[in-house]
Amino acid sequence: MITVIGSANMDLVVGTDNFPTQGETVLGDIFDTVPGGKGANQAVAAARLGSSVHMVCCVGDDMFGKSIVSNLQKNEVDCTGVGVVDGASGIANILLSEGDNRIIVVPGANSLLTPAHIDAMDEVIKKSKVVMFQLEIPIPTVMYALEKCREFGVPVLMNPAPAGGFKAEMLPFITYLTPNETECEQLFGVDMVDALETHPNRLIVTLGSEGARYFDGQRHVIVEGFKTKAVDTTGAGDTFNGALAHGIVEGMDLERAVRFANAAASLSVEKFGAQGGMPASEEVEKRMEEGSEVQ
Repeated sequence: MITVIGSANMDLVVGTDNFPTQGETVLGDIFDTVPGGKGANQAVAAARLGSSVHMVCCVGDDMFGKSIVSNLQKNEVDCTGVGVVDGASGIANILLSEGDNRIIVVPGANSLLTPAHIDAMDEVIKKSKVVMFQLEIPIPTVMYALEKCREFGVPVLMNPAPAGGFKAEMLPFITYLTPNETECEQLFGVDMVDALETHPNRLIVTLGSEGARYFDGQRHVIVEGFKTKAVDTTGAGDTFNGALAHGIVEGMDLERAVRFANAAASLSVEKFGAQGGMPASEEVEKRMEEGSEVQ
């Protein structure tokens, strides 16, 4: 079982041929509202792959909140840990152009996730094989939950995004840390290679379409990405993390789990929306069998 402690948003997605410059108005060609938030995305990604997933988050008592919960339930994510609070749900304003994205997040109800919500999920956390975190909820709540995981002896997978919320004191509580290359250098203040060698088998750096890498204590393991035609990259990182957690829970060794996560992420970008392309396990296995890594 996987427990995800994190954010749940409604994504307001706009597509355009060109990103506007400051003061410029451009025409868009896509608008949609789709469930998102890094926590909910990672929960859905793992659930679609076949993991049993519990979500711990807060949503508002608005129409977006109802839609967020309904979508989690539709994807067979257990919502026992979802709190409904007064006010607005979190939203993310996502601008898409030429396969890239720019995102503004307004936390809303995510800011109201408290240690009391974590306490209410003690028994679920104890039974979890992995607890997943991101940094779109209050940092004191993250720290409190990390301490719970250590108390209960439960492994932690943290995707440190946004990286500005990461605190050095979190590191001893984390089993697997999954920044991208830019975040890695921001977190550790050193070259990625040096950071990897300091944290063998714990630090896994994602490299976009090129895959991911980690240091196993003796050598740098570079796990190639898979060829894909990107339509929307919004959920790629979240799919990677959900798939990595799934692979770990399923007993894969780290290299295979990372390759599985790369394959899942490559599939996720081929459809619109953060969750739209998140694959089932058989789709990921098929892509891995095809062996179409980027060379």
